[in-house]
Amino acid sequence: MELAPLMITLQTAGVATVATFFIGIGLALMVVRMNRFQGLADAVITLPLVLPPTVVGFFLLLLFGKRSTIGSFLLQFDITLVFTWKAAVMAAIVVSLPLMYRTARGAFEQIDVNIIHAARTLGVSDWRIFWHILLPNARAGILAGLVLSFTRALGEFGATIMFAGNIPGVTQTMSTAIYAAVQANDYDLAGQWAMIIVAFSLVFVVMMNWWINRQNKGAALWN
Repeated sequence: MELAPLMITLQTAGVATVATFFIGIGLALMVVRMNRFQGLADAVITLPLVLPPTVVGFFLLLLFGKRSTIGSFLLQFDITLVFTWKAAVMAAIVVSLPLMYRTARGAFEQIDVNIIHAARTLGVSDWRIFWHILLPNARAGILAGLVLSFTRALGEFGATIMFAGNIPGVTQTMSTAIYAAVQANDYDLAGQWAMIIVAFSLVFVVMMNWWINRQNKGAALWN
């Protein structure tokens, strides 16, 4: 059993989750603060969550393919995205970003705005408010979004196979390895990869629930 799909999956999901963490929190703060077009912005950011992953992959191909404006521009610098590991990362970011964004936004919206107003009247900068008020109070929701984003990126298939392909040792993740194994009628190998994905996802979700329950119990003791 080749371990390349496992390593590629972990690397792809790890890089995608880091990017999703920062982008998702930034988008959540932006949308929460918007006075106009909030609904439209929310719909656009959430769209990859409800679209079929193959549709997401198709649009990524249109945007970054060699015939596209962006793709042609990148080719001038010998940069190719389609059917590369970078494409797998981009696909994972796009499909997992809505989960990070939605949970982070929900966590920010639950924070009492009076605390923020009080901090501003005391002359606290927005940067310090973000680090010392918003993040600590929203940490449970942000952690949940982080875990959900990672597990979503871990099992991404449709957008990846459309945009990055299924190249062994390059872009073949565990999900695409399952597809290839089934196509080759090797159900034992497909089952092994499937169980590995289930195990990883289960461990991370259980850890997330344990941490959130511990935080809630700790908060209850102080009330």
